[in-house]
Amino acid sequence: MTKEAPSEKPAARGSIRIESAKRVRAYLGGHVVALTTRPILVWERPYYPTHYFPVDDVRTTMLAPSGEMHHSPSRGDATLLTVKAPGGREAANSAARYESSPIAELRELIRFDWDAMDEWYGEDEPVYVHPRDPYTRIDILASSRDVRFEIAGVTVADSPRPRLLFETGLPARYDLPRTDVRMDLLQHTDTITRCPYKGQPEHFAAHIRGEVYRDVAWSYPTPLPESQKIAGLIAFYDERVDTFVDDVKQDRPKTHFA
Repeated sequence: MTKEAPSEKPAARGSIRIESAKRVRAYLGGHVVALTTRPILVWERPYYPTHYFPVDDVRTTMLAPSGEMHHSPSRGDATLLTVKAPGGREAANSAARYESSPIAELRELIRFDWDAMDEWYGEDEPVYVHPRDPYTRIDILASSRDVRFEIAGVTVADSPRPRLLFETGLPARYDLPRTDVRMDLLQHTDTITRCPYKGQPEHFAAHIRGEVYRDVAWSYPTPLPESQKIAGLIAFYDERVDTFVDDVKQDRPKTHFA
């Protein structure tokens, strides 16, 4: 297996790449279930990978066959395993072994459901949501473009000093200082999300002319170190508001945030 060159297109479903020798750990009930410095990345979905662990790097004494199977059109049939941590914590059907996979590289590997594990670490730093894609990057650049956001014809933000965030596979985001945002029109919501590259944002609804436009903006009060340049700034979902850059109205991007 060789590392493929980065591509602007999403990785093909079922493709395999070897990551650099980063130590990856998965925990359940306070116990290490798997620890490896040779993780395998498999793109089961187009836009982010899944970690697979060599069997030798898994505490197989914590695994028990559940009697169930899972079929994947690309990976074949998997035996599902329940992870049982000392102390009684269990995660049913949370591990899979493709011992007769048509993809030979998968046969000596074990896959764990990300959400079923309590914690994931890359080296000694926690990783949230899903494994980080080594072919995804974020650039945050200061700009002098004038950026304006409108909702129902009302200007909710206007700034000549945005920071533009470019993230692989997503449209550019415009992060604005709060002094350039109508914070009187925004109100916190209870929406909770996380980003493996930026951290956990707070979300805002806009209250305009008696209407509530839920979760149209967000901010990262304490972003992860690589995204510190957007700390405290406000960004809007271009998919849900009208965006003007240098007075030119932008097309609303078509993403899963629309």
